[in-house]
Amino acid sequence: MMSRWMRNGLALAVVSLVWLYASGSFHGFKIEESLQEKKSYSREDLKKASFAVFAGGCFWCLEGPLEELSGVLEVESGYAGGKEVNPSYEDVARGNTSHREAVKVYYEPGTVDFQTLLTKFWMQINPADEGGQFADRGAHYTSAVYYKDPQEQKLIQQSIQRMNELDFLGGIVKTKVLPYTNFYKAEEYHQDYYRKKPQHYSRYKQGSGRGPFIESVWKSRFTLNSLREKLFGKIEKQEDKKADKVYQTFSKERPFVKPDTETLKKTLTPVQYYVTQEDGTERAFQNEYFDEKREGIYVDIVSGEPLFSSTHKFKSGTGWPSFYKPLIDGNIVEKEDHSFFMKRVEVRSRWGDSHLGHVFDDGPEPTGLRYCINSAALRFIPKEQMREKGYEAFLKEFE
Repeated sequence: MMSRWMRNGLALAVVSLVWLYASGSFHGFKIEESLQEKKSYSREDLKKASFAVFAGGCFWCLEGPLEELSGVLEVESGYAGGKEVNPSYEDVARGNTSHREAVKVYYEPGTVDFQTLLTKFWMQINPADEGGQFADRGAHYTSAVYYKDPQEQKLIQQSIQRMNELDFLGGIVKTKVLPYTNFYKAEEYHQDYYRKKPQHYSRYKQGSGRGPFIESVWKSRFTLNSLREKLFGKIEKQEDKKADKVYQTFSKERPFVKPDTETLKKTLTPVQYYVTQEDGTERAFQNEYFDEKREGIYVDIVSGEPLFSSTHKFKSGTGWPSFYKPLIDGNIVEKEDHSFFMKRVEVRSRWGDSHLGHVFDDGPEPTGLRYCINSAALRFIPKEQMREKGYEAFLKEFE
């Protein structure tokens, strides 16, 4: 029988969650009850793509973070690994099947690889929890990674071994490594739930404990790139290959060579030189692009390499242009910054080596990131001029 203090504690927890749900009192930027439509792919397109299957508790909370990766075409919520055919949500959620809630990630291996997907997956869960994930308990909410071949199995086991060696989870990894057998797509109302009901999704993610865990355990220690490097070593990144290829679409004459200091001082304004070459920061609310609302892309003021898109820009209230993701991940270089007695993550351009700004983990879904960028490091190319300026490859961003 439940004791009085347990009943009172449970009641208090329920009341707190109801209050949070009603008030929307969670940290982060406000997300409206609608998101921009994502690009859709036919079943034929998805059949041609590679796929990976991950189970990490509530499937709602895996779709958004994985879908924001460049090279991911689609993420489907569903049920994996069980014996029952075409299970329903009600049966799986009640623990009446041998399936786990899972997601199936369709991706282009030439743009993003399995290691990156796996790293992103780890950063959404508590791998040391063997009884479920956060507020969701039971075998159907336990974590697992399903491998399709020996190479994937090896990569999964390698990453688990490295996480155990790093010893930051408060326990060893309990996530199961299982052969892929089946995946059944969940009911339509579960698909893209973070887009259909973003406020409810955000409240659930925070109230369940997943959001705070991601902040305190993962984001306080790693970026996606730094964790991937710790798990798999310094290997050539698919995004860098993509950046090389894309760069050639608008730099046809020869690879970019950074001008010398004297030339840069002549071609850049004093504030542009201060920001990009001396790692400076311009004034908030007194810069060119913080309130820019036109469609287009933002390129490096020195090299012209594409960095950000207006489709990923949001109003952060900080007084600087803010984006929740780069246009091309491979054109962004992250470095630890310990200046001013703070620990931050600096972002620089790959080709121009320009100081751009910093990236913070207080941005909106689907990435939770805020790239806080100096206008002086950027040149804005309006959509109407992109073809003329040689950036036609990025017009698809606005279709």
